[in-house]
Amino acid sequence: MAVPYTFATATGSIPLSQLDSNFATGVTIGNTSVQLGGTITTINNLSLANVAITSVNTQFPNGYLANSNVVLGTTTLTLGSTVTSVDGVTLSNVTISSGNVTISNVSVSNFSATTANVSGTANISNLVVIGNETVGGNTTVTGNITGSKGTFTSANVSGIANVTTLAVVANATVGGNVTISGNVSALNGFVTIGNTTVGLGNTTSTLGNTTVANTTVTLYTESVVAIGNSSTSKTLDLTSGTFQTVTMTGNCTFTMPTATAGRSFILVISTGAGGFTGTFTSVKWPSNTAPTLTTTASRWDILSFFSDGTNWYGNYVQAFQ
Repeated sequence: MAVPYTFATATGSIPLSQLDSNFATGVTIGNTSVQLGGTITTINNLSLANVAITSVNTQFPNGYLANSNVVLGTTTLTLGSTVTSVDGVTLSNVTISSGNVTISNVSVSNFSATTANVSGTANISNLVVIGNETVGGNTTVTGNITGSKGTFTSANVSGIANVTTLAVVANATVGGNVTISGNVSALNGFVTIGNTTVGLGNTTSTLGNTTVANTTVTLYTESVVAIGNSSTSKTLDLTSGTFQTVTMTGNCTFTMPTATAGRSFILVISTGAGGFTGTFTSVKWPSNTAPTLTTTASRWDILSFFSDGTNWYGNYVQAFQ
């Protein structure tokens, strides 16, 4: 290649017009040709290695990045997007200071919730949370706790716990060593036995509408109910008791209560002034013979009745004095 000029002693810029056509040949970067002295703003099909980018004029689109998403637990999160639920995550040394938090199927250790409403089904250790969850391990309650339907499998609970909606009796299982000090109120702070409601910590001496099976009673007292004078008609009502006394003051027809299978009662009849008669509706007597009340004054006849659900069966002993 001919070189028409000598540049060894040049002291300034060499005009391109002084260079022959060989020097005017461009170079190719990627698939883009660059001429000496020219200006380009775009280079295509170029791979950069070990390059540090210190600033850019515009954002790189997420699609231009080799890894445009991250995976949290089992949830894939695309860069630039928003998710409201993350599954399959183990959190360690996390503090939630405020807000409403829902935890579902999450294993949490060393978790501190100072002002959080936590609901859902969570297997949580070393966490003070009461409300539809299982608390396993040694748990200490030192603040004001609000929750409902808590299940404790092995929890040591101490401190000042103002539990305002904890279902200790309903849908709650307490296992292990549990100590609750402070003020505690229960959502369902009572039990119902038969048709009688008993508040926790209260005492009752009466229960109604209760069936007791396989029970041994060593001492019991049956209430004696005085139903007054007979007059000429008397309807027997067992609501107030099944040991009743009546005084004859006239020839009386006694109307029996509804026959209920297994029910029985005793009626003690005072003859009063004597000479009165008594008849009983719908009763079967021994040998089909109804009793004749003692006619002597100031005597007592004792009648006992048993029902099979269809009939009343009566028996009697008389003339006690």
